[in-house]
Amino acid sequence: MGISVSLLLIAAGLVLLFATTLNAIGWILLIVGVVGIVLSLIFWSAWGGFGAGAPAGRRRTTVIEE
Repeated sequence: MGISVSLLLIAAGLVLLFATTLNAIGWILLIVGVVGIVLSLIFWSAWGGFGAGAPAGRRRTTVIEE
């Protein structure tokens, strides 16, 4: 579940929570959305994105000696 799905769950939960009488479902969607965002951010920071191991601005070069 990505951040965008989590934001949709939070929005749907808030609508159900404040605009209807379905409070329990609204709270559940809100909590699941918040947990999804937190987990997405944790896994994103652990993964580090593209080029996480290389220092910024440096290229890797391979030298082949014969």
